Amino acid sequence: MSRPEHSAPPEIFYNEDEAKKYSTSSRMLEIQSSMASRALELLMLPPNSSRLLLDIGCGTGLSGSILSDNNHSWIGLDISSSMLNVGLAREEGSFPDGDVLLSDMGQGLPFRPGTFDGAISISALQWLCNQDKKSHNPKKRIMTFFQTLYNVLVRGSRAIFQFYPENPQQVEMLTTCAMRCGFTGGMVVDYPNSAKAKKFFLCLFAGVPIEQVALPEGKIGDDLEGFGSGSGTVKYEGRRNEKEKKEERRGKNGKRKARVQMKSKQWILDKKERQRKQGK
Repeated sequence: MSRPEHSAPPEIFYNEDEAKKYSTSSRMLEIQSSMASRALELLMLPPNSSRLLLDIGCGTGLSGSILSDNNHSWIGLDISSSMLNVGLAREEGSFPDGDVLLSDMGQGLPFRPGTFDGAISISALQWLCNQDKKSHNPKKRIMTFFQTLYNVLVRGSRAIFQFYPENPQQVEMLTTCAMRCGFTGGMVVDYPNSAKAKKFFLCLFAGVPIEQVALPEGKIGDDLEGFGSGSGTVKYEGRRNEKEKKEERRGKNGKRKARVQMKSKQWILDKKERQRKQGK
């Protein structure tokens, strides 16, 4: 299954038809609401407080609705006019406790310094890693984004990004660029051992010394539908150690294992053993 960012630039991919899916699909509503709630939880704002938050890649305003439900005011930005228009139509012209604007986050954030008490972003950050136009330099756009984000945040606040990295290199590039712009923090991974439920969150701290940073715990468990109970801390999630993978591919004598012919007796036995370990 191809990734959306490989199909077209976001302002084209998220056309009116795609935008309507976001506002009418019960499954999409549930997923987006769960991730927005988790991002808000990771912001760790004082209880019963009302803050001004930035929603980056706000789309049709689903995540903004979660912020409103928790008594926060918000400003959202998105590069897709169709997503914003569908969201405004659903809310009859305006969002409660929120406002939106059409903007490309790769060109920087058009706000005054210290405007926001925190920021969240759901399923948007990975788009910055692509070169959608000849004039686009992904690393330069990422740096511009993080530099301006750092400026518009109140010192001591947080920014939480849920995103879908294509590979460990994207995680490394995004994290490194954020740190060079003054942020501290790292990765929190929910359900790191589940292929379906695994979610990546880049948790950034603005103006917090590295020695004072305590990353939130990543959730663990087998809840494949959303965010269930359990906790664990995972700072970074990348490829498995190359040495471990090489050892798996080699036998006890250090020589590379011979490839088993498909449908052979040994192949069938190996498959049954894998399924047994997986509980099938």
